[in-house]
Amino acid sequence: MTTATAYMNDDSGSSKKLLYIDNIKALLTILVVLHHTFIAYSSSEGWYYNEETSFLGMRIFTTACISINQSFFMGYFFLLAAYFTSSSYSKKGISKFIKERLIRLGTPILFYCFILTPFMCYLVYYFGREHHITFFEYLSGYNNWIDLGVTWFIAALLLFTLLYATAKKMFKITFDKLITVPNSRSILLFSIALGIISFLVRIIFPVGWILKPIGFKPGHFPQYIALFSIGLLASKNNWFDQLSGETAKQLKKVVWFCLLFFPVFFIVKFKLNAPSSWFSGGFHWQALLYAVWEQMIGISIMITLLIKGKRNWNKTSKLLNKASRSSFAVYIFHPLIIVVFILCVRNWDIEPAVKILVMTPLIIISSFIFGSLVLLIPGVKKII
Repeated sequence: MTTATAYMNDDSGSSKKLLYIDNIKALLTILVVLHHTFIAYSSSEGWYYNEETSFLGMRIFTTACISINQSFFMGYFFLLAAYFTSSSYSKKGISKFIKERLIRLGTPILFYCFILTPFMCYLVYYFGREHHITFFEYLSGYNNWIDLGVTWFIAALLLFTLLYATAKKMFKITFDKLITVPNSRSILLFSIALGIISFLVRIIFPVGWILKPIGFKPGHFPQYIALFSIGLLASKNNWFDQLSGETAKQLKKVVWFCLLFFPVFFIVKFKLNAPSSWFSGGFHWQALLYAVWEQMIGISIMITLLIKGKRNWNKTSKLLNKASRSSFAVYIFHPLIIVVFILCVRNWDIEPAVKILVMTPLIIISSFIFGSLVLLIPGVKKII
């Protein structure tokens, strides 16, 4: 690896043969920014400041993109982070490993809660809601200090790694080698089983239910926990290098099948008058169908990208290196960029669907530029 960020839990100076993982990480970061920009412009809630489009075509498009993104992009981060956790632990030992994780993962969480979130909320309060008071006046009535926002992922990753280190120390867990690399059939069966487990969890914790104030969404955690565990196994058994082109070919067919199947959800919703909540959770066949579909397409996309990346993206350039190196900073600060850009054009009297087309590329590019600038601040690179 050419970079060392909390996304990967890796140390710098890794082998050149893993450059493709840096590139996948940068791609996933772009999808994170895209995902939240789409939420801001296609929903009436779910972001710090929303401008919901009334154009049905754009809402269907963004809903599809958000659903597909959600099926794999955050789980992918957990998979990749876990892949490098074992080697980092072995290299550093438990004390140094835990200390480093607390600093590199804990610091961004505290910064986001106590500095970035209040500032973004103030911008929305002042410009979006037009309550013209000073920042310090706003803070005097601010009582939402524990708001992890997008750093819920960092908090979950910190929790997973601390649990791993504790279990490793107490029970001498080895994640033994010689477990055969899974083929496409095994991966597909795993994704179906994971979909069923997700459905069962969502009977109690539907998609959208948030564990406040830390922001965890239990409806998605079966995938996150499973993929973190798979990442540990994959590292010990060198699965990434052994995944075959034939596996990618088969799973690519699954991806296309799931994509073509997606309109069925709209047909079910509108023709059968099924509430959207029936797809999100509860004891409904729609929720089971969606949960299985979500895991099938998500896991298939992950593995297909991994194999394609290993074959075609195992290279770098000055631009790719900068994008990868700044990706963790982009993840932390992109909400600020989105909020600022949306507020800047809030009075632009035009359909939000058009704003999506204009603002999305500007927000993505600006997020990476800002992330690169943040890394120039003395001491920041030691953390992110």
